[in-house]
Amino acid sequence: MTISGNPKKFAQAVSEGFVRLSPPMLKGHTPGQLKTLLSNLEMVQRELRQLQVALEDVDAVKQKNYRMTRLSQAELVLRSFCKKMRIPL
Repeated sequence: MTISGNPKKFAQAVSEGFVRLSPPMLKGHTPGQLKTLLSNLEMVQRELRQLQVALEDVDAVKQKNYRMTRLSQAELVLRSFCKKMRIPL
């Protein structure tokens, strides 16, 4: 099973909440694909951190924090899955 399309777009979909990573979903992927997914999750997270939002805009701040939380949770799931399956990252 491969990641269909662009891995960066997949990571952005994770940050938007359209896709949730889970261990059963990750089972069909090769170690190379998991490494690519992890690097793209980190890349999208860096881009999101660079995004400047006005502190007065509460909704934008909430949205940014939700996206950061989703990305960090996805990274945690991916890292723990790789550790359990003994896949070096």
